[in-house]
Amino acid sequence: MRSLFCVSTCALVVAGLCMAPAHAGGCSKLVGTADGWDRADALSGAQAALAGAVADFKKGKGAITVTAMRAKPQPYWRESVSADLFVKPDVVTAKSYTVCWHGVVSPVVCTSGAKVCW
Repeated sequence: MRSLFCVSTCALVVAGLCMAPAHAGGCSKLVGTADGWDRADALSGAQAALAGAVADFKKGKGAITVTAMRAKPQPYWRESVSADLFVKPDVVTAKSYTVCWHGVVSPVVCTSGAKVCW
């Protein structure tokens, strides 16, 4: 069961990555979403997914700046996340802002966000 969960987590992490232009000024918003058995597991997965997205984004762009950005949660099984489902506190670093919530299938899901400019 644990290996099945790991495989689905990896697939969901990849599916949770997205890139959307912030504006025409050379910046984009990146997010990474992951699920886990507990908050620490989901948090590290979301931050790793975001770091991977930033590394992919950086290819061919040269120097970039990365700053934390609160991203909209990217739930897998519901339309949105109600306030009572969030697992506090949010985790904010210089390069990411992560929110976590109780999932439908997974115990915890997290989304990390960053703004990258070049």
